Amino acid sequence: MALRTDHTAQPCAHRGAILHFRSDPGAHDAPGSFEFLEDGLLVTRDGRIAAVGPAHELLPNLPADLEVVGHGDSILMPGFVDTHIHYPQTDVIGSGGRQLLDWLQDYTFPAERRFSDPVYAREVAEVFLDELVRNGTTTAMVFCTVHRASVDAFFQSAAARRMRMVAGKILMDRNSPEYLRDSVPSGEQDSRELLNKWHGHERLSYAITPRSAITSSEAQLESAGQLAKEFPDALIQTHVAENLEEIAWVRQLFPQARSYLDVYDSYGLLRERAIYAHCIHLDQADRARMAESGASAAFCSCSNLYLGSGLFDIAAADAAGMQFSIATDVGGGNSFSMLRTLGDAYKVSQLSRQHLSPLRAFYLATLGGARALGLDGQVGRFAVGAEADFIVLNLRATPLIARRTAQSRTLAEKLLVLMTLGDDRVVSRTYVLGREVSVA
Repeated sequence: MALRTDHTAQPCAHRGAILHFRSDPGAHDAPGSFEFLEDGLLVTRDGRIAAVGPAHELLPNLPADLEVVGHGDSILMPGFVDTHIHYPQTDVIGSGGRQLLDWLQDYTFPAERRFSDPVYAREVAEVFLDELVRNGTTTAMVFCTVHRASVDAFFQSAAARRMRMVAGKILMDRNSPEYLRDSVPSGEQDSRELLNKWHGHERLSYAITPRSAITSSEAQLESAGQLAKEFPDALIQTHVAENLEEIAWVRQLFPQARSYLDVYDSYGLLRERAIYAHCIHLDQADRARMAESGASAAFCSCSNLYLGSGLFDIAAADAAGMQFSIATDVGGGNSFSMLRTLGDAYKVSQLSRQHLSPLRAFYLATLGGARALGLDGQVGRFAVGAEADFIVLNLRATPLIARRTAQSRTLAEKLLVLMTLGDDRVVSRTYVLGREVSVA
């Protein structure tokens, strides 16, 4: 990755179209939920947002020596926030032909075995973070593997780039290959030591990470719940209700539980800043409990389609008041691009006879994700004092996109073009703490 050696970005003003969100636009693009400036100015200083507003208002008051970078009619937007992704699955992205449980056995578990090697883990972490930057993702919630080395390698790479990342060591003590299992005592000890080492270091946060109710015993889930009590400011991440065969297996393992979600609830793992990936096959009671607890769903449209798992019910989530965001779920998802993932989310809504507006889609990929992670005071919007992680979206990235956006009558139409025709080529620049970063 080609990065400047200095970690302090010089003060700078960026001129272009500016879009960011104040709240969830909902199904009908609620007035006041977003701010769009056709000719705006974003001023950064010391890695933070110093000012944002119409260019004609801010330009006369800028210091004479302040650099102004012109982006034309490209759209400046907060960096994407991906709330569920697996960095160890980078090398199995695009593997397929199977549904979830077979895919895990045939591709994922063998790939994760190699992450006991810290050199290999660091190599993959670098490739993974390069792909995030290339696609405009500046914050992500990341699964590592069962190995401590995988967590250390990931956090070391993220810290070197000063990226805001959340990650955790998988807890997995059953129903998986022996070479990928920990034990209740070792998993708890490793997690506690990694929490103390990395949580709150630089721009990093730790997530307590039982892989699933299938692969963690009752004792290990109880241990995870105890960690959650001891570290109330840590995040939690896991999977729930992704696949019907998986749900049937959980029912056999936990016959006393009302539902798959109820298993986690009984161990104290539902709370704010707990991210539950998929949430496809929840019922009304589950969604109401998610909303009550403050936990959030990660809508993994790309992987749900790729693995044939099912369709996330946006309308039912809204009716219950259940918070959700957008996630790529690489490597079950077949793209690091949040734009392509938003395009798949749009298709899911169409298949369900529901509506996902382009404005709401981009909210879910920025401020919505930041809110789910409890990071909306730091990233996800252009508030004065927030961290200056942002991207530049090129409306002329390809000849076809240029032709379509030129004919688009509204902002929403332009955004729909970007999320249905776009990919990493649309992301012309990515900034972390006000400093442009790039990949070879």
